[in-house]
Amino acid sequence: MITLYCLAAFILGLVLLAWLGRVYPDRALVTAMLAPTALSAMLIALPTLWPVVVAVDVLLLVVVLIDLASLAREASFQAQRSVGLIASLGQQHPVELTVTNRSGRRQPIRVKDDVPEGMTAEPEDFRVVLSPMSRSVLRYRVRPQGRGEFFLERVYLRVGSRWGFWQRQLELPVRSRINVYPDMKQLGEYAVLARTNRLSLMGLRRTRRIGQDNEFERLRDYTLDDNFKHIDWRSTARRNKLTVKDFQANQSQRIMFLVDCGRMMTGEAAGVSLLDHALNAMLMLGYVALRRSDQVGLLCFSDRVLSFTPPKGGSEQTSRLLHAAYNRFPEMVESRYDEAFLHLATHVRKRTLVVLITNVVDEVNATQVRRHLAAVNGRHLPLAVLLRDHALFDAVAQAEPAYASLAGSGNDTAASTFQQQPAPGVGLSSEKLFRAAAAAEVLSWRRRVLADLETSGVLLVDEFAEDLTAPLVNRYLEAKARHLL
Repeated sequence: MITLYCLAAFILGLVLLAWLGRVYPDRALVTAMLAPTALSAMLIALPTLWPVVVAVDVLLLVVVLIDLASLAREASFQAQRSVGLIASLGQQHPVELTVTNRSGRRQPIRVKDDVPEGMTAEPEDFRVVLSPMSRSVLRYRVRPQGRGEFFLERVYLRVGSRWGFWQRQLELPVRSRINVYPDMKQLGEYAVLARTNRLSLMGLRRTRRIGQDNEFERLRDYTLDDNFKHIDWRSTARRNKLTVKDFQANQSQRIMFLVDCGRMMTGEAAGVSLLDHALNAMLMLGYVALRRSDQVGLLCFSDRVLSFTPPKGGSEQTSRLLHAAYNRFPEMVESRYDEAFLHLATHVRKRTLVVLITNVVDEVNATQVRRHLAAVNGRHLPLAVLLRDHALFDAVAQAEPAYASLAGSGNDTAASTFQQQPAPGVGLSSEKLFRAAAAAEVLSWRRRVLADLETSGVLLVDEFAEDLTAPLVNRYLEAKARHLL
């Protein structure tokens, strides 16, 4: 009976230690408790052994309490973290932890950093032995799985007692911030391919310029290769020497991106959100335009204007665009196109290439997109970037063999009712054919929306999200070559 009381008190003590001090028994304590447990079981056959059982219990309790007193506390350790502020999406980012043992005895510890959700660490934890008054530098890498602002709040330590009966969980407050930006690897690839004249490897086409560059640059002396139409006769008479005008490509033109961050961009393509694809394409085109001495701006909106970066030129503008876009995520709200275009009209007055990146899935938002883009046509050059949905196009593509099989049989009635009957030999169920018919109807409506936009004088880019970058850049280069701005 006494043994049962002791066991109950011991279990209650363990619960209090775990609750109040984050102290837990280790494997060595569980193993050591097997001896008094076995002796207690022997009391059934040999009741006279109870003095031995009590003595063993008391001895074990004293040893365990002495070992409990040897557990290190939070004041015995210090932690520091060194990490770069800016990381790239999907790329490894180095982190350095420095753990200091401020106690006077050797400490075996296990270290785990507070890696936030949305990041993975390699390796996840460390096991080290710290000598008295020493420190250890631990290095690992995190791989961000999403954009945004992440905080590492603390460092977790698990320390053991002198004889290994106990372990304690410690939390050392160390706050660090990591800003995860879109992966800019494609910008470096563009710079390399541009220097080697191999941009076709990225899907970019050579665009022949229509007409001649018409922005006056300077006057210079006439040479035999010059076109006589470029001779400036007033300057020639004044200088008494043939003088021609030099022209250059139009520079300091403006591009303004309007990126929809509402419910239309909450879908995914190739495991990445539509908004991430849109921002990657925006950054790529912005980088190309800045290299051509144009000015680039960005407006992110959902049910309100989220951020606005006015159009500017220069290499620093890429960093501004990155900072404005890195912590933008799609929201399940209805996008306010009127707020976005009102902000555009208020802050951007010069003629600009207005690139609206969004999606159309119903008549409501399609009407708003068409109305606002048509309204700015004339004052600005509107470009609508609409992202395709794989679910719609794949459903129709799967049903095409079934329809072809029925149509090839010569049965017009069967071909006209392929939506109601499964195709023989193709293996598509009625449900899939019904889904394909609904998808075909949506795509037909979508084509009408695109035709209405073109009729309103709006330039179009209609692509799958993962294939957006190259067509968008090509559309910009075409607009530059045709002097549409």
